[in-house]
Formats: sequence, C-alpha cells, structure tokens
Amino acid sequence: MRHFLNIVSYLFHPLFIPIGGTILYFIVAPYSTLEMQSGNILPIFILTVIIPIIFFLILKNLGVIHSIFLPTLEERKYPLYISCILFLMILYKVIPNNYVHELFYFFTGLLTATATALILLFLKFKISMHLLGMGSILMFMIGLSIHFELNITLAISLFVLFTGLVTTSRLYLKAHNKAELLVGFLIGCCSQLIILKYWL
Repeated sequence: MRHFLNIVSYLFHPLFIPIGGTILYFIVAPYSTLEMQSGNILPIFILTVIIPIIFFLILKNLGVIHSIFLPTLEERKYPLYISCILFLMILYKVIPNNYVHELFYFFTGLLTATATALILLFLKFKISMHLLGMGSILMFMIGLSIHFELNITLAISLFVLFTGLVTTSRLYLKAHNKAELLVGFLIGCCSQLIILKYWL
C-alpha cells in the first residue's frame, strides 16, 4: 500500500501540474493549431519541469533541501520563490509569443496560488502543494468544459478520483494533516475560480 501511494505522490507531484494543465487545454480546445501547441508546450515544459529539476539538484547538493517533497517550512521557501519567477516568465515571455487567452489566466491562477502558499509559509503554515495543484487543475477542467461547451464529465470525475487518491496518499504518508490538505485544495480551487469571470 505504501509503495502504491508513494507512486501516486510522484505521479501527481505539483511539478507536473503546469504542463499537465497546458496539455489538457490543447487536448480539449477545438481550435488549437500545431504552431500554437509547439510555441507553448515545449517552453512551458522546459520552464516548469526541466529548470525546477536542475534547481532541485543544485539546492540538494548545497544541502538546502533534502527531499523532492520538501517536508519542512525552510525547505519550501526557495522552490516557491523559483516557481513564482518561472510563472512570471511564462506570463510575460512565453504566452505572449503565441497568445492563448485561457492558458494566460490558468497561469495567473497558479501564480496567485503559489504566492499565497509563500505568504502562508511566512506565517508558519505549511499547505499541501499536491492538493493546491489538484484543486487548480480540477477547477481549470470545469472552466474549460463550460467555456467550450464540451461534455468532459468523465475526465472531471476521474480527476476527482485522482484528487482523493492524492489526499489519501499525503495523509497515509503523514506528509500533511487534514487542515493543510484542505487549505491547499481550497487555495488551488479559489485561485482559478476567482479569475474564471475574465475568460469564460
């Protein structure tokens, strides 16, 4: 059981949420072009997966962080700073080159959620970044379904199931308590919900 829940934690690591939401958008969007896809997916993948992994390896070698799951408050600060900077780069450099309205607001929501997590960190409250990511992408999926008037109920249902699995894994592995999981999920959902009115 522990091995399975560890795999779940790795598969749905917050590192993969930005690129996951981007790919999801291009799967769902009826009018996306190959040029639009290549202009967004590759740079977003590099900025949100490759570069954070490089920074993680550097910080681990320096002894600043010790685990990819960042269990302590101190370990979380630098990755969150880096995430905020990378999201700003995507918003100001990547998306404007091949402008995608919906993706711009998705990343605005992710930046807002990450900044909120950083502020709470200074208040000595650690939230679940796993659940923040799951809440963000779940609300984005619901928004896409309404926006494009598409029935993706099955995909949304599956993602609700995955969210439950991630929640179970974080509790079972004693990575977070219930309050940290709930607040993380609510921040993820609300950050996307608040900006829905700008692109729906």
